[in-house]
Formats: sequence, C-alpha cells, structure tokens
Amino acid sequence: MTSKDDGKRQTYRAAGVDIEAGDALVEAIKPLAKATTRAGVVGGIGGFGALFDPRAAGFTDPVLVATTDGVGTKLRLAIDTGIHDTVGIDLVAMCVNDLVVQGAEPLFFLDYFATGRLDPAIAARVIAGIAEGCRQVGCALTGGETAEMPGMYGAGDYDLAGFAVGAAERGRLLPEGVAPGDILLGLPSTGVHSNGFSLVRRIIETAGLGLDAPAPFAPGQTLGAALMAPTALYVRPVLALARAGLLRAAAHITGGGLPGNLPRVLPEGTSAVIDQPWPVPPVFSWLARAGDVAAAEMLRVFNCGIGMVLVVRPADEPAARALLAETGIESHRLGRIASASGTPEVTIERADALFA
Repeated sequence: MTSKDDGKRQTYRAAGVDIEAGDALVEAIKPLAKATTRAGVVGGIGGFGALFDPRAAGFTDPVLVATTDGVGTKLRLAIDTGIHDTVGIDLVAMCVNDLVVQGAEPLFFLDYFATGRLDPAIAARVIAGIAEGCRQVGCALTGGETAEMPGMYGAGDYDLAGFAVGAAERGRLLPEGVAPGDILLGLPSTGVHSNGFSLVRRIIETAGLGLDAPAPFAPGQTLGAALMAPTALYVRPVLALARAGLLRAAAHITGGGLPGNLPRVLPEGTSAVIDQPWPVPPVFSWLARAGDVAAAEMLRVFNCGIGMVLVVRPADEPAARALLAETGIESHRLGRIASASGTPEVTIERADALFA
C-alpha cells in the first residue's frame, strides 16, 4: 500500500484548527468551572451534556426558566482595547438578569466561544470572566462550546453567546398582582452595560476619539476602559425581595430602555408613570451631547442609569428599600403604576432635563 509524502498530507492543523490548543483550553478552564459548582450539579465539565438535579438544589416543584443572550458590539471594544477579563461577566449578567425578573434562581450556565484562530490565553481570560460572573450569582458553569472556525472571523476576533437555566417554585413566578398605585423602584446601572454599543461606537468615531484617549466623563480612565465597565448583576437583591414576598414584578432594562422593557411586565389596563428624576451617570450625558442624541432616543436605546426596575406595593416600599440597602444596593423611587386603557406604556416626565 502506497502513501503520500508526509509533506503533502493534509491535516486539521494545516487547515487552521488546532485540536491540541482546544484540549489545552478545556484543561485550563476545568478549575474555573469547578470553582462555580453548587448544589444540584451532577458530574463535571467535559461530558457530552451538563446534568443538573433541581431537587438536589432545594426545589420541590420547580418550573424551569431558560434565557440566552450575547454582549452585542461591546465585543468590538473588548477586542480593540484588549480588555478580555470582564466581557464574560457581561455575558452572564445579560442572561441571569433576565432569569431573575421572572422570580427564578439561576442554576447553571453554558457558554459558546467562537473564533477564527484559537488563542488559548485570550479565551481563558474571557472564560475566567464568565466563571467570575457565575460565582457572584451562585450559578454553576457546567459546560460550553469552543469553536475554532478558520475563515469565519477576522484575525483576533471572537464571538460569544450565553445560555442560563434557572428555576422557580410553581406558583411563585413573576410578575404577579401588579396593580394601579404600586411603586416603581429603580436600581442603578454601572454604565452602558451591554447594549447600544453600535451607537456608542458611532459617537466615538464622530467625536474623533480613540479608545486610548482620556474618558471625558471618567477622570483617570481611558475611554475604552471606562466603557468596558461590566454589566451589573442584580440576582441577589432581586431574589432577596422575591423571597421576602416584597416584589410584584421586575424589568431588566436593556435594549429598548425603560420605554421598551418596563411594559413587558405590566398587565393590560395599567401604565407606568415615571415622574421622579434619578442620578444619570456622566457617560450618558456625554453621549447625548457628543452625539447630539435626543432625550427620547437616549431613553429608547440605553438604560440611562437604571438597570433594573422593581414594582412593589406602597405599603412594602420601606421594607423593600431597607432590604435592598442590606444587600448593598441603593434604590431610587421612580414613579408609580397608573390605570390606563389599551397596551401598557411608559410616560417619563421631564425627560429632557435628565441629560442637561
């Protein structure tokens, strides 16, 4: 039997896929995943699927809740700045913040990391951020997929997606019982979070700034570093309120802003009236000025300083705010739920003054 000359044989490595690098990455991230383990996890990372037992996690009659998300074009900033350590926290936050608004406790998380040529050092930094986000909210990182796909991505580029699964006891899902007169509380964001970055990048380009320029809104930081502040994780404070019976609804304020997200948790016959100002972080005032962005557009694209809105009964407001303070998060009274006809809407009074 004849064989080709070794120099002419085709290999996966020659085609651009390094199996050994992928195997090395899996070994490197096993300790990261192990550090996030929690009650309910069955087995470890490396199998064909992740196993989880909700009853072992303390649930008696669980309803599973699943979410998936990415971090949008914030990835472009991570790649261009070389700040790969926190974008994984963003990925976890975008998924688990959507879980908790339904009254669900995040149980386990899966990630998808795709690139043209695998750089194990960069991939490990990204996944370390994912593990850190999971650790902060008590969610196990049980597995994922690393895909090396030559020709699909530019040099140094990568893509991320996340998948979270949580559970709530049957009958304790949110929203529940929202009614006119209820109070709206806002929890502060840590900045732009992980949506609206296509507009952010356009404003930066129009302003003629580089990512290594001093941030006009954050003294002592570069523009890129300031914008890479990770998305806030709201799981612990929101779950604390839900378990105390103090929460009727919660809305994660992402793409679409307050007008686009708050109505998603309101019943027919109600509307949200936001008539109290809140502290708007300087980054949003700068974006509004530098990009000549109207207030209505700012509120439709960005969180503008409020990353989560909670709906509580008037009588429960003092206890809710006290419990939030105990968890280390401040809250701002934003307004109230009002009676209305038709599809729920949000009215934001004196919106123009927010970005003055």
